[in-house]
Amino acid sequence: MRRFVTTILVLSFFFACSTINDLPKHYSINEWKVKKIPSYSQQTGGDAAQGLEYLINGDYIGSGVPLTFYGDRFSVRDTVLNRKGVNANLPYVLTAFTAANGVEVMSGNCFTCHAAAVNGQTILGLGNHLSDYDKNWSQLASLVNLGMKLKYRKDSKEWKAYEDFGHYFKAMAPTIETNQFGVNPAFRLAEACMNYRNPSDLSYQEEPNYEMTAYPIATDVPPLWNVKKKNGLYYNGIGRGDFTKLLFQASVLGISDSTAARHAVQQFKHVLAWLEELEPPRYPFPIDQEKAAKGKIIFEKNCSKCHGTYGEEETYPNKIIALEVIKTDPSYAIYATESGIVDWYNKSWFAQTSPKSFFEPSLGYIAPPLDGIWASAPYLHNGSVPNIYSLLNSSHRPKYWSRNIDQIIYDPINIGWIYNIEKKKKSKTTYDTTLPAYSNRGHYFGDKLSEQARIDLLEYLKTI
Repeated sequence: MRRFVTTILVLSFFFACSTINDLPKHYSINEWKVKKIPSYSQQTGGDAAQGLEYLINGDYIGSGVPLTFYGDRFSVRDTVLNRKGVNANLPYVLTAFTAANGVEVMSGNCFTCHAAAVNGQTILGLGNHLSDYDKNWSQLASLVNLGMKLKYRKDSKEWKAYEDFGHYFKAMAPTIETNQFGVNPAFRLAEACMNYRNPSDLSYQEEPNYEMTAYPIATDVPPLWNVKKKNGLYYNGIGRGDFTKLLFQASVLGISDSTAARHAVQQFKHVLAWLEELEPPRYPFPIDQEKAAKGKIIFEKNCSKCHGTYGEEETYPNKIIALEVIKTDPSYAIYATESGIVDWYNKSWFAQTSPKSFFEPSLGYIAPPLDGIWASAPYLHNGSVPNIYSLLNSSHRPKYWSRNIDQIIYDPINIGWIYNIEKKKKSKTTYDTTLPAYSNRGHYFGDKLSEQARIDLLEYLKTI
């Protein structure tokens, strides 16, 4: 039962080319170096408080496991969100809600992936850096279905409230197992669930829409407070158009069809309003203002063209940097260009009904906003670098490294985590940069700086 509960927590929501020369043959690496993502009109008029309420108590997953399946096994007080009613005694990453047919069910919520603790404080919107998907969930999916069949008849309301979740749980279970601790297979999860949805009305279908590659590619989870600055979502900027549809995609875990999807999208207008107001946490330790002032000059000379400027008059250029320029691990960007989900999505209800969203993959990565960067370790899109100093000095990046996941110690000097360097992979929590898709190479721009310039730049980054 404990393992099942853990699964629900994490469910809420090719490969690796060794060199840039391994890019798909039908793409030219000299086609572009940097390109700007245009802006798209977004829904306005949402209520931020209503948006947060929907995220923590709402029915956007659509279906789930009936509460009666668990009996009285939950009695954990929610001390993070401080919810009331039935959710007051559930962990903050779980939500109980009423399914369309009136049955109380439970599933994960967005904060399964989009909340984490830094320096002892749980921060909403910060990516969960302790994701654990190193299991194959297929057997567990079968056991859950068996348990449901033994407890409820197939014509019961409880089974009907679970059925959609059960379908997609089974479909995605074998696809989200990762070989790297701490990374999140969100793209794989969406890809697997959409693979069994009719593109026109999103209803369940027995036959898949496309083939999925076997190798598990996952990423670090970016902070949600950066959404308000971006014109395109996800590390490669593939998500374009209406953000309400792009943001609510966790709903593919259990919504029944496009009618239910429409209901969720209408509510995500309020979620988008909440994200517009979401601010990063302030750096909690002392800052050397003299060094920070020098670091600001270094930043604006060397970094601002891609990452924007910060302060009273902020700018953000929304640039995608080509793989041959950024030189970071290309696997995730390549994977997105080759996945069948792109054509499916662009022919589906998401892109064919208003407000429209669509996928536009690129062989590159967004240079992200750096608001609250001090809190968002690890770094690079695959989470392969444990602190910013190592990001600015590639010779210090460890090949194998680990941190104490029970009590992560913050490093205010190098901005990131205190970690252990290992000679080889010692346990499942060891980050192994030799694995395909998880290289720590690239982003060499800081290597040209002097050591003092790096120190000053680090001090400035604490102020953003």
